[in-house]
Amino acid sequence: MKIVGIIPARMESSRFPGKPLADILGMPMIGHVYQRCKMSNILDEVYVATCNKEIFDYIESLGGKAIMTANTHERASDRAAEALNIIEKDTGQKMDIIVMLQGDEPMVKPSMIEDAVKPLIDDPTLPVSNLMSEIKTEIEWNDPNEVKVVSDCNNNALYFSREPIPSNKKYDEHISAFKQVCVIPFRRDWLIKYTELSPTPLEIIESVDMNRFLEHGLTVKLVETKFETLAVDTPEDLKNVELKMKNDTFLKKYL
Repeated sequence: MKIVGIIPARMESSRFPGKPLADILGMPMIGHVYQRCKMSNILDEVYVATCNKEIFDYIESLGGKAIMTANTHERASDRAAEALNIIEKDTGQKMDIIVMLQGDEPMVKPSMIEDAVKPLIDDPTLPVSNLMSEIKTEIEWNDPNEVKVVSDCNNNALYFSREPIPSNKKYDEHISAFKQVCVIPFRRDWLIKYTELSPTPLEIIESVDMNRFLEHGLTVKLVETKFETLAVDTPEDLKNVELKMKNDTFLKKYL
C-alpha cells in the first residue's frame, strides 16, 4: 500500500500573509511541519504542494520534495488533488491513501498521522477520515479560526462549523466540544472525486472542505487525538505556538 503525505501551503493567507515562512524557533513554520511529517513511519513520502516559488525553493533547500500547483485553488483539498496527479505522473505509481496535512499545524506528531490513517486501513469502504481534539478553553470554543465539529454515535462527522457547536444555550452541564485537527487521510479515488463534486453551500459559508463531502452524503470518520496541537492563523497564534514548542522533544530530532 502506497501512502503519501501532501502539505498544501500558500503565502496569500488573508489572516496572516506569508505565514508558511514565519519563523518559529529559528525555522520557518512549513519546515517544522515538513520535518515532523517525514518522521511518520506510515508515510512513504511527503510533498509540499504550493503555488509560491519561495516555499518551493525553501523545501528544496532542505532536500525535500515540493510541487508547484495552480494559484487558483479555493480549497486545500483541490490543491492536494492536483499535486497527487503530478506525483503519480512523475513516479509512474498509483497511490492508495493521501494524507493531507496543513502547513499551519507545526505541532503535528508522527503518531497522529498513523492514528488518522488507521480507519482507512481497517475499513476499505471509508472515503476519508479526520483527526479531532477536545476543546479546552472558552476562548478556543468561541474563536472562528478554530473549526468545530460534532459527530454521531459512531464518530462520523455531522457538521463542521466556525461557530461554537454544540450550543450551550439550554444546557447547564459540561459539554464536550471538539475541534478539527487538519490531518486528513483520503482514499485516492475519493480525493479525486472531491474535485469533481460541486462546491456546496455550507462548505462555502463555513469555508471548510469537509462540508462538501458531508453535503454530498459521504462519510467522514473522526478520530480523537489526545495530543495538544494549535493551528497558526494569526501572529498571536504564532507566539503561543512558539512558547509551547520550546520544550518539544521532537525539535531535537531535526533542529
